[in-house]
Formats: sequence, structure tokens, C-alpha cells
Amino acid sequence: MLVHLRTLGCRLNEAELESWAQAFQKAGHKITREQNEAQLIIVNSCAVTQDAVRKSRQLIRRIHRDNPSAKIIASGCYVTLNTDEAAQLLGVDLIVSNQDKDRLVELAMQELDIPTMPAMSTEPGETSLFSRGRQRAFVKVQDGCRYRCTFCIVTVARGEEKSTTIEQIVQDINRLVEQGIKEVILTGVHLGGYGSDIGQNLAHLITDILEQTTIPRLRLGSLEPWDLPDNFFALFTNPRLMPHLHLPLQSGSDSVLKRMARRCKTEEFTQIIADARAQVPHINITTDIIVGFPGETEREWQDSFAYIKSIGFGHIHIFTYSMRTDTKAATLPEQVPNTIKKQRSQQLHKLAEKMKQDFFIQNQGHTFKILWEGQKEKINTQSHKVFGYTPNYLRVATIIENSQSLENQIFEAKITELSPEYLLTELV
Repeated sequence: MLVHLRTLGCRLNEAELESWAQAFQKAGHKITREQNEAQLIIVNSCAVTQDAVRKSRQLIRRIHRDNPSAKIIASGCYVTLNTDEAAQLLGVDLIVSNQDKDRLVELAMQELDIPTMPAMSTEPGETSLFSRGRQRAFVKVQDGCRYRCTFCIVTVARGEEKSTTIEQIVQDINRLVEQGIKEVILTGVHLGGYGSDIGQNLAHLITDILEQTTIPRLRLGSLEPWDLPDNFFALFTNPRLMPHLHLPLQSGSDSVLKRMARRCKTEEFTQIIADARAQVPHINITTDIIVGFPGETEREWQDSFAYIKSIGFGHIHIFTYSMRTDTKAATLPEQVPNTIKKQRSQQLHKLAEKMKQDFFIQNQGHTFKILWEGQKEKINTQSHKVFGYTPNYLRVATIIENSQSLENQIFEAKITELSPEYLLTELV
């Protein structure tokens, strides 16, 4: 059976797709990039905002419209929080909640009468990433979150914290290395809380991965700033740990942070960033900001904007506050009008773009080891442009001859020119 996998939302969803792809391959089925030729389509949905909910519904409907003969399995946060609604969408054959995600392939075999074909099986993960056009692997190391930020619906959808053992993670990464993967990204709902349920922590996990695997590049997913352990930045003396941290700030106003039930004030965040930049050369700090949180006054917004500007980020994920039923923030007074949210969002987008370009300029002229990916852009009949990422997660491009290939290889390149979305380089 040809299986196609789609996801919306976070890197954790992407990691789960990869584990399902491996399991389907082990059962003798083939992963395909082509949605319309697939006989089974898996959708891993998102519900972080109302817009994500809408896009999840639209994706499922569009898939059924474009490939009405395919069986569809819907999973993820939207499906978990809106089970009855999702089950009524045309084309959905099976709903798998977040609590049953680890059994999705097993449930597919049972409920949809999909055969297991051992004679056709391949080693788990042998080609699933590459068959889906991926060169980097997302590895899910934990699920769930013990905290309850007042805006967050994901903790409701994902449940309590549950960590994978270090032994299993090391084994999974070693298997990926054998298959040719050059970079792994550790992901989780509450990555910094890794090991809270099994007597471990994130620093131990990182140390053991670097000691017990040969993965050339190890990258971390989103980390809450209050989770960083003592001497955390010393881990980056190992060049295989990539110098990029995504630390969600959410607001630059302490009074807003308090209403959000965040556990890191701006003064503490400032010290974390200072320590990171002092100890880790070329580190790229990116963040999340929520615009228009309930009760956000003009003064709070101006304070937040000024603070964000003073820190400087390589990139900002900007979210306009979206009311989510079953969260405390939905009950807070003084919801901000949409017109004001839009104005503030536009203002922050302009600042974010300037900070991004400033960070580009800081890196211009430097030479980095680049992991080159498979995306190509035709230049002329003799050459094409290929893309990749620096260790500090800057998207770069270089021009090579059509007879050449850099896909899934690490080569040094010098950053020579700036463009709005990526940096141009010359191979060293």
C-alpha cells in the first residue's frame, strides 16, 4: 500500500510522522510524496490557534476532494480536542487521539483491515525520510507538559509528561546515522522538562547522545527559558551541538507575562541571552511572541516592543492571540480588539524583519559548515541553486553545475551576499 503523510503545526508532529513512516515500512508498505497516488493518507493535525484548527479541517477536506478513493486517518491536537467534529468530516475513516498515537499503525492495521506484508518490509526508517524529501530527522524525546500557561491549549490536548528513555533515544539516533542522516533535532511539548518522570534531565540526554552516537549535527527544539540547567551553555563547546536556541519569550512586558503564568521575567531572560552570547560564538536566538494578549494595554505593548528590540532576535514567530476554549486566558477580561492586534502584529513584523537582516549582516563574511538539502532552483541550462542551513540555523544558498550534487552532504561555504530570505555563499 502507498502511504502519504501530512502534518500541520509543530516539529513534534513532524517527528511523529517519521515514526509512523518507519512503522509502515516495517509492515511492508511504501511511503510516497505524491498525495494523489496514495491509498492511505495520515494527517497529523494542529490546534494551537483557531487558524490552525481551520487549516486542519481544510486540509482533510482538500485531501478527500483530491483523492476520494484514499483512506484517511486523522490524528493530532485538533482531532483530540474536536473528536466528534473531525469524525464527521467527509473521507475520514479513522480517528486516532494523541493518547493513542504510539499505536496508530497498529490501529490502522486492525480497524481498516490493512495487511502486514513481512516479505516486503524494509529496515525501519531506511528510506522514509529521503522518500519524503527530508535530510534532517526530528526525534520525539518526550510528550506532554506539567505547566499551564494560561493561553495554551496544547497541554490540554497532549496530557501529562512522558519521556522516552535515553537508551531508546540513543538507539534511534544510531539507527538514523546508519541510514545516512546527518542532523537530528530533539523535539517535545516540554523539551526542557525531559526526564522529569524517569529521573533524568535534558543535559544528561544531550551528553549521552554526543558520547554514544556519531551524529554529526545535534539540534534542539523549542526550550522554555526557565528550564535551562546550570552550565547549560558549556555543552556547546562540543561543535556537534548546533548553536541555535528557540526560547519562547511570548511578551516583553512583565505584567503580561504574569497574566500568561510564564515563569521567566524579562530581567531573567536578559541574563540568559547575555550568558548565551558570551559563551557560544555565532549563537542564533529565536523566539515566539503573542500579540494582543487579553488586557494588553498600549503601555504594556510599548514596553514589550522596546524590550524585544533591545534583545534582538534572529527570527520571531509572531502569533496574534487566539482565544481557545478551556484555557484560563479565554476567561480574562478586556480582550483586545482585532484591529489593534493587527496593528501591533504589523509593527512587530517590521521589527522582526530588521532584526533578521541585522543578524544576517553579523554573519556575513564568515565560513560555516553547511548541511545541504535537496531543494533546487534552476538558474540556466548549466547551473542551479541549492539550499542548506548553517549550524546556527541560517538558510543559505549556493550555485553549482547541473552535473553536481550536494544533497545530504556537509561542505564549508563562505557567506558572501545578503538577500531577504536567505544568504548567498561560495563553496570553500
